[in-house]
Amino acid sequence: MKTYFRLLSFARPIGKYAVPYITFAVLSIIFSTLNLALLAPLLTTLFNANADQPIPVKPDSFFDVFKMFNYYSAVANNKYGIYPTLQIVCLVIVISVIMGNLFRYFADRTMENLRIHTLLNLRRSVFNNVMNLHLGYFSNERKGDIISKIASDVQVVQYSVTGTLQVIFKEPLTLVTYLVMLFIISYKLTLVSILIIPFSAFVISKIVKKLKQQATASHISYGMMISYIDEALNGMRIVKAFNAVKFITGRFEKENIRYSNIIRSMAKRQQLAPPVSESLGVLMVAGIVLYGGSLVLSKNSDLNAANFIAYIALFSQILRPAKAISSSFGNIHSGIAAGERVLALIDEKPAIVDAADAQPLNTFSEVLKFEDVSFAYNEKQVLQNINITIPKGKSVALVGPSGGGKSTLMDLIPRFIEQQSGVITIDGKDIRSLTTESLRSLMGIVNQESILFNDTIFNNIAFGNANATQEEVEAAATIANAHEFIMATGHGYQTNIGDKGSKLSGGQKQRLCIARAVLKNPPIMLLDEATSALDTESEKMVQDALNKLMKNRTSLIIAHRLSTIQNVDHIIVLETGRVVEEGTHQELINKDGLYRRLIEMQTFSS
Repeated sequence: MKTYFRLLSFARPIGKYAVPYITFAVLSIIFSTLNLALLAPLLTTLFNANADQPIPVKPDSFFDVFKMFNYYSAVANNKYGIYPTLQIVCLVIVISVIMGNLFRYFADRTMENLRIHTLLNLRRSVFNNVMNLHLGYFSNERKGDIISKIASDVQVVQYSVTGTLQVIFKEPLTLVTYLVMLFIISYKLTLVSILIIPFSAFVISKIVKKLKQQATASHISYGMMISYIDEALNGMRIVKAFNAVKFITGRFEKENIRYSNIIRSMAKRQQLAPPVSESLGVLMVAGIVLYGGSLVLSKNSDLNAANFIAYIALFSQILRPAKAISSSFGNIHSGIAAGERVLALIDEKPAIVDAADAQPLNTFSEVLKFEDVSFAYNEKQVLQNINITIPKGKSVALVGPSGGGKSTLMDLIPRFIEQQSGVITIDGKDIRSLTTESLRSLMGIVNQESILFNDTIFNNIAFGNANATQEEVEAAATIANAHEFIMATGHGYQTNIGDKGSKLSGGQKQRLCIARAVLKNPPIMLLDEATSALDTESEKMVQDALNKLMKNRTSLIIAHRLSTIQNVDHIIVLETGRVVEEGTHQELINKDGLYRRLIEMQTFSS
């Protein structure tokens, strides 16, 4: 129940919807019940069509519904005659039906608005929290499982929670109202009929007992299928190249069958509950007909034929809310299971957060410095006692064998990850004392992988800058050597580049990423192997664009192609997480150390 009430908190302000819903639902139930209650005077009028109908004594209480209706029916019959009375009773029934359905429509619309409002709040909360999580979280989680929680699980939650809210209030109230009416007609008959209710509840509880466990397994399995689909679509080229279609389809089919079996088992239990409850209800009706019929035939009871038929009609309607309540058990378990997964994602806390007294930093004017910085992934030490100074306006390259910690060192600067010890400062201020947003606003990042979005060229260059003008975007593209190829596309800057820029070449995609960094115009540039995946011609174009980008900026560059960094101001050589050499290109060549060996290896390879 704790999970349910927490999920329900996303419906706030719930009073805005609950009060009108309760009002409309109560009125709908009252009129729906009256529809059946009016059968008694209707049948009494018909049964006494050829007989003088004495006017009964007016009941003392208005809540004695059937006696009140019969009294006014007899008065109308005595005053207007049989047929006009029949017309009046039918007209009242029609009005009651219309009013009941009208208020039911208003109640359903109010509940639908509550459902949409809850979904809006829940989806917003889970997505916002996911976007605020640290990058390390996404390295350990399947993207498809995250997508499944945001899309599928949230959908299940909003229908089950609000739907259950509807069942919890409306159906029990309907059930109670019908029971009250049945007690008014014949308390003896009603007491006998409700003896089976505890037995029915016990049977239904046994049927739905394992539904929550199965629902949890179904959501996990569905998340795995989404992950497989995502991986297959993203890696389609490799799947085809390695003739792995059978492997991929086989893996998906195995999980698909598992998911289908879980759903089939759940459906078997969920679909068993309504027939069982309905069958038990029919048994109850049969018993009522036998017992109630004997009371009518004996003529020793207050129960007459007209009231007995109205009683059976009312009792038959009890099956509907009872069935709805029994069916809701399955939805409740599925919703709670999905809700626990969604809430776990909402409760996930980012490992890197701003300090309570964090201050913004709007400029970079002096130096970026690493002081005894160490970092480890779990037990694996990646960086050890790093001491680096990067003055403003200088270009610094990080080189060394793969796995030496170059990308990790660069990721520490914008606080994508955080060191275990040591201090990183900008202009003498610990970056942990600064707001993350202001820190990252000082930096432009170009990665080896060209990260673009399925949108127009203009929107990709202006990404994150809603106020960018056409002139500013074109100027940035010109500096990045991208303007010419952009104008050669079908719609220029309004050309859609496809998923991850699939309509562009590698060099074109990288130049768009550079144009995006140019437009941001940051004082610090972080370039992580920005040319390593390009052919020679594209590399020259991109390198020229990078040179323009780095001009008059502080730049930290990772490059495996050492020929691209020979003109930087300072080179730092990393090996197994330590700084083993540093200096200019010529100084490092003269040292005859690791850097020279790397240069010679690349020269020999080329």
